[in-house]
Amino acid sequence: MDVITHVRTFTVVARHGNFTEAAHQLEVVPSVVARRIAQLEQELDTRLFERSTRKVSLTEAGERFYTRAVTLVADFEDLVTSVERNAGKLEGHLRVMAPTTLTLQQLGPVLCAFLDEHPRITLDLALVDHSANPAESGFDIAISGRLASYDGVVDIPLRPVQPVLCASLSYLRNAKPLAHPRDLTSHPCLVFAATGTIWQFQSARGVVSADVTPRLRADDNLTLLEAARTGLGVALLPTYVASEALASGQLTQLLPQFTPQENWFKAYVPRRNLNVARVRALIDWLKEKWLAPTAAGLEASTPPR
Repeated sequence: MDVITHVRTFTVVARHGNFTEAAHQLEVVPSVVARRIAQLEQELDTRLFERSTRKVSLTEAGERFYTRAVTLVADFEDLVTSVERNAGKLEGHLRVMAPTTLTLQQLGPVLCAFLDEHPRITLDLALVDHSANPAESGFDIAISGRLASYDGVVDIPLRPVQPVLCASLSYLRNAKPLAHPRDLTSHPCLVFAATGTIWQFQSARGVVSADVTPRLRADDNLTLLEAARTGLGVALLPTYVASEALASGQLTQLLPQFTPQENWFKAYVPRRNLNVARVRALIDWLKEKWLAPTAAGLEASTPPR
């Protein structure tokens, strides 16, 4: 039995003196009101109303119950109102998970600026490099570039991730020619574990795929960046990771006529949190303040629909 609903129905009937008017106030049919009152009386094992054809009146037990019930219903409605009011304020606590490298290189300053702008919000930030369901882990938002789908969780595109195919000059001096993505099969490659060994590229004739052989497979792009700088092989790195090394000449972009398939960083938000003001504020902040780099001539594109 929904106790609060039944007690609230009791107070409305007591206030109006009949089931019909109470049903109108509660936006239900009179039979629902009658059933709720009967169930409440059965639960309490006492009659709360004396009934006649036109009206009902409180019994002695009903009068005693009404005094406490009015307070109970008022307190409960105040509690609900206060929770809804707090959910709409830019205050409270946020729990966010995000990838390590991304946070160290880009997200850290963006999140700190958000906290500076909203002094009544506090934040727990967990650096997580694997796919995780934020609803099951107790997080308000999970930021990830990995393809994922979870029940009860909405994914919101934030910004594109444009990879760049690159290698060091020291590697290229002694490497086999590389004129097409299919030539990658004869090169040692530095593979991000989440991306896998099937690398895809856009060409004038459509998508071209290459099944590469890992010289090094890692779950961290900074490790792959260092391996590429050292000359261990060809890497497919996000531009935010490779941009400085490309600009300084430590790495060289390869096959610029074949654009690597881009993916997206998304905010994974439990559906129940979508209307919480501080969650929406952080998502809007990330969309506005977290700008995609344009290093190596790669521009941000339009979010997927």
